[in-house]
Amino acid sequence: MADAKKTPMKDIRNLGIIAHIDAGKTTTTEGILYRTGISHKIGAVHEGETTTDWMAQERERGITIVAASVTCFWKGNQINIIDTPGHIDFTVEVERSLRVLDGACVVFDGKMGVESQSETVWRQADKYGVPRICFINKINQTGGDFYKSLESIHNRLSKRAFPVHIPIGFEQSINGLVDLVEMKAYTYTEFHDKELVEAPIPEDMMDQVKKARSLLVENAVAEDEAILEKYFEVGEEGLSVAEIKQAIRTAVLSGKFFAVTGGDGRGVIVEKVLDMVNDYLPSPLDKGSTWGTHPKTGDEEERKPSEAEPFSALAFKITTDPFVGKLAYFRVYSGTVTAGSYILNSSNGEKERVGRIVRLQADKRADVTEVGAGDIAAIVGLKATTTGHTLCDPAHPIVLESIEFPEPPVSIAIEPKTKSDQEKMGIAMQRLAEEDPTFRIRVDDETGQTVISGMGELHLEILVDRMKREFDVEANIGAPQVAYRETVRKAGVEAQGKFIRQSGGRGQYGDAWLRISPNEQGKGFEFKNSIKGGVIPGEYIKPVEAGVVEAMSTGTVAGYPVVDVIVELFDGSYHEVDSNEMAFKIAGSMGFQAAMKAAGPVLLEPVMKVVVVTPEEFMGDVIGDLNSKRARIESMEDLSSGIKEITAFVPLGEMFGYTTALRSSTKGRASSSMELDHYADVPNHVAEAIASKRAK
Repeated sequence: MADAKKTPMKDIRNLGIIAHIDAGKTTTTEGILYRTGISHKIGAVHEGETTTDWMAQERERGITIVAASVTCFWKGNQINIIDTPGHIDFTVEVERSLRVLDGACVVFDGKMGVESQSETVWRQADKYGVPRICFINKINQTGGDFYKSLESIHNRLSKRAFPVHIPIGFEQSINGLVDLVEMKAYTYTEFHDKELVEAPIPEDMMDQVKKARSLLVENAVAEDEAILEKYFEVGEEGLSVAEIKQAIRTAVLSGKFFAVTGGDGRGVIVEKVLDMVNDYLPSPLDKGSTWGTHPKTGDEEERKPSEAEPFSALAFKITTDPFVGKLAYFRVYSGTVTAGSYILNSSNGEKERVGRIVRLQADKRADVTEVGAGDIAAIVGLKATTTGHTLCDPAHPIVLESIEFPEPPVSIAIEPKTKSDQEKMGIAMQRLAEEDPTFRIRVDDETGQTVISGMGELHLEILVDRMKREFDVEANIGAPQVAYRETVRKAGVEAQGKFIRQSGGRGQYGDAWLRISPNEQGKGFEFKNSIKGGVIPGEYIKPVEAGVVEAMSTGTVAGYPVVDVIVELFDGSYHEVDSNEMAFKIAGSMGFQAAMKAAGPVLLEPVMKVVVVTPEEFMGDVIGDLNSKRARIESMEDLSSGIKEITAFVPLGEMFGYTTALRSSTKGRASSSMELDHYADVPNHVAEAIASKRAK
């Protein structure tokens, strides 16, 4: 396909659709694609017809697993949409998408309001400073309530969420909305009508409309000094529609104000969501400069959002395509890249050739010759690039901030069913690990088994299923296991690691004194060099650290990796002839093991935040069951009449198979979601049982 005319940067919107599972993200995306002419009909999730849920597993299960990218156009603007998963096991897809997006549309289920994953994706958007608009979906269905959902946004996410449209009618009688900015009503006969019809605002809504508009305008102008000044002079009536839109835009871009609308994601009302994307969400120009560091000097470097600047981009996703091979999705922050050119991967120093560049339509793609600043596309055939790598102009290197991913808490042992599956399994796992940074593979030294780790049972189930379908690998899998960790609780504990071997000729001599203390949770390992006066020569410091890191891979409680410790090298000695790097590495390892044993070592377990939505009649059974799993009940709330939401913190080791058991005990009427919240000390009696089981 020949390149279409390039869209000016001010008219590009890089948009993420984010939400709790089943809120209607994919359906809303389908509605957008239909309204913008990309698809000729709205695909139904339950019938497996959607554009962005293109994987076989997604269509079978009716859930989104991988973030899909698609480009459409609306009223002169180019909108690059990423439809992200809602299930917590695939939260990495949301994380990496938000890292490169400029704005987001948060979709809420109008029957449920804010749900547990709504809070998670909201926090992720906060983390990356992504401005948002809110779409309350399904309000035309039985139980749908725009105002109740809005109230839940105020109570659980932000008080500064204000409707720019309010619905006309209630539940199935909804037939339009009132635009509070334009002070016009728009109606439809059937929600899938071709277009909205302008109509007078219903008389019985006029008071409500005026109040809602005043509240919207008063709060929006507070973020725009020039318009605020005029507002004080002439009041709300003296402001033009363009000025009010500008004030709302400024407020939304601040990241502290959220414009809200509601409707049905399949319907004509989606056109109003598209208008909001154009009017209120940022273009790459609004996001301003991107900062990184020079790979050699470490100096801070700036890249303005301009095609005149040197090329810089971030690879945020890798996929393997059966027809074209490896695809690297990337977001361009500055400059341009053309097919056939050479670029530098500054994260690993490798030069790469840009083969083909493609614009994405979920699993379909169209070739383009050039992609410029602010745009999102994919390159075919990059060999050394993985998620989070920076791509740049070789003459102007820069390393952009990468993407951090959580450690996967669930593991299973996996083995090929036959000899012929063995080689294929290695290739399949390598490809899947390239695509998914939260999928880890290791070989257990003691058993020789291959162990794979992921974010949850569903995550690993999908990966094993993908191995079978995409790579024709049959595998046997073991029971899920918990990724325990170890740490210390006493500070300032000192120990010596001394390695001496003299056996004629040149010997070995390494002597290191270490001081060990607990670090803040989540801060990881920190090494401090406090050697003074050259008691240990500089060339032996790094080997001591390497020895400590090696020893940390197997803790002293039950042999699990050690996390969140500060290790200080403060003294030692060396031998003029016998000292070498290997001796000091062994000394560092010995010193760490000795210090850890004396520093109050403890076993840590992943604790999940579990949210259960259940009919009131099953409430007692659900709480009793959770309590039997060492749960700490955090809160119980009424969601709607007869429906309760229970939030609890439960050790992951107690939660395997919970979803199935919950459905069974509540006749399929309760649902649950869980996400990793923190690591906590394992009670002594449980730790002893784990250690003895591992020793066997």
